[in-house]
Amino acid sequence: MNDLNETATSNASAASAPGYTLWQLVLYMLRLGTLGFGGPVALVGYMYRDLVEQRHWISDTDYKEGMALAQLMPGPLAAQLAIYLGYVHFRLWGATLVGLAFVLPSFMMVVALGVAYKAYDGIAWMQAVFYGVGASVIGIIALSAYKLTTKSVGKDRLLWAIYLASAGVTIATQSEVIWVFLGAGLLVWAVRGPLKRTGGQLHGVAWAAPFAFSLESIDWHKLGQIAAYFAYAGTFVFGSGLAIVPFLYGGVVKEYAWLTDRQFVDAVAVAMITPGPVVITTGFIGFLTSGFWGAVVAAVATFLPCYLLTVIPAPYFKKHGKHPGVVAFVDGVTAAAVGAIAGAVVVLGQRSIVDLPTAALFLATAAVLWRFKQLPEPFVVVAAALIGLFLFPLVAPT
Repeated sequence: MNDLNETATSNASAASAPGYTLWQLVLYMLRLGTLGFGGPVALVGYMYRDLVEQRHWISDTDYKEGMALAQLMPGPLAAQLAIYLGYVHFRLWGATLVGLAFVLPSFMMVVALGVAYKAYDGIAWMQAVFYGVGASVIGIIALSAYKLTTKSVGKDRLLWAIYLASAGVTIATQSEVIWVFLGAGLLVWAVRGPLKRTGGQLHGVAWAAPFAFSLESIDWHKLGQIAAYFAYAGTFVFGSGLAIVPFLYGGVVKEYAWLTDRQFVDAVAVAMITPGPVVITTGFIGFLTSGFWGAVVAAVATFLPCYLLTVIPAPYFKKHGKHPGVVAFVDGVTAAAVGAIAGAVVVLGQRSIVDLPTAALFLATAAVLWRFKQLPEPFVVVAAALIGLFLFPLVAPT
């Protein structure tokens, strides 16, 4: 009997063992952070396509739980999802190494661009590049949103109603509203019935995140301001990608006057034309403000809260994620999140598709990627950047 029990236990362990190593996942995230253009919506779409559909490393359920947690917590959506996917099979080590691998490439790029920016007093070609890249990226995001919609919402009428309402709110407010996600989760939870059987118990999580750095002789007062401000932004600003931009503008330009309006716009452009999370613009802002250590502190202060707010509640999601009430809640939040992503396509499209050439680039990108599904997106983005460099001088007002 003991032998039978041991065999059953061994079989269960083998069945639950991941079909990949931690280093394979780290290398994937390093590549995605290096080549993943398109902002948070496209990045979460890539993760679903690559890790769930093609490689089968992550289950659909684990992905949806990660999406729900990333939407409910403040901070950058794509980075939080990557951290959670690292946690799924490899816990804290996985979450930490995957998070670093995802963020590090784009951080190094924005620091290098910061060096060039300071050396040459601004980067004039950014506008031209972004003219082409911005329109192409909307095509990539639109396809990602379509795939997420078909997979996550399906034919469920309740989820479709939530999806459309969330998309409408996102378009109307031009931001993601946390109460829409919470309300959607609670609505599906209530309609599908498990609320009656849960006993109404709620669990809270308290956390603290003190940290310190040992740095060389620099302007400690300004560095402290940078750390405090970007930690606040990373902790309390909900919404993905560009949702943090208006908040940063109020502090970086208006309150502290660290950057001019032109420099801030360039900082956002840098984030959009580099791969990885859009929120890495904080590293560029930190570099312009206080050099390399300013970039390090700004980036760490922004991403540390999202790391903690992912790994701390992650065990609860893993432990209770299969409960019918939690499944219903996650379904509701996911439908609202995907609706917000679809709404973000419209919001971002209004900023990037400004004339006939950009509209043509948007449609061409979507058509090419739809027809040639194995074509790497970075090739399309590079082509769009070159087209932008050629077209922008012809259409820009003199």
